[in-house]
Amino acid sequence: MIKIAPEGYPFIIISFLSASIFGTAAYSLWKSEFSNSFLYSLMFATGLSVLVTLFMLFFFRDPDRNIPGGEGIYVSPADGKIILIKDVYEKDYLKAGTREISIFMSPLDVHVNRAPCDGKVVVVKYSPGKYFAAYKDDASIRNENIAMVLEWEKGRLLVRQVAGFLARRAVCRAKAGDLLKRGERYGIIKFSSRLDVYLPEDARIMVKIGDKVKAGETVIALQAL
Repeated sequence: MIKIAPEGYPFIIISFLSASIFGTAAYSLWKSEFSNSFLYSLMFATGLSVLVTLFMLFFFRDPDRNIPGGEGIYVSPADGKIILIKDVYEKDYLKAGTREISIFMSPLDVHVNRAPCDGKVVVVKYSPGKYFAAYKDDASIRNENIAMVLEWEKGRLLVRQVAGFLARRAVCRAKAGDLLKRGERYGIIKFSSRLDVYLPEDARIMVKIGDKVKAGETVIALQAL
């Protein structure tokens, strides 16, 4: 049975109820042999609502993942495509040199986010902003986002959920003080979006721009122990 992220249920229920209401009305008109343009409009609305319901089921799917074991492993926090890898000084939360990896999620990707490593949540901060296309370089700074700082034995890292042109709502289920395991689900971004992860400066990157990655499963970097 397909697993659905809880944030998807309102969308699925609304679209399913719409399909049921339009379908029932269309069937009643058809049975009464009262055929006119309104009947065809109801049939179209029924078909469209069914398609929306199926898309919502697909979009909010939340499959289990095979979390790799071992020490010093960072897994991808999101499904999608690597669009940026660079060394950057993170001035807001870590105040240190970091290795940034950015992942773009299309509407066809799984949008559930997972912790890149074991750690304690020390900061969760929502920042309002714009809704520029998530693949733009400055989207992580100018767009609405939620930053989460994880602390583990080797230091701290930052994961930032970034809203995009279509994505208008990021959800972070974690709060300060929570303990997360590598690959554990901690949030979701609704519709196409982006996720940035800032790793320690000495992390060895295991992916390259253009690679497709899976949340909780793809090893994106190794940490010197």
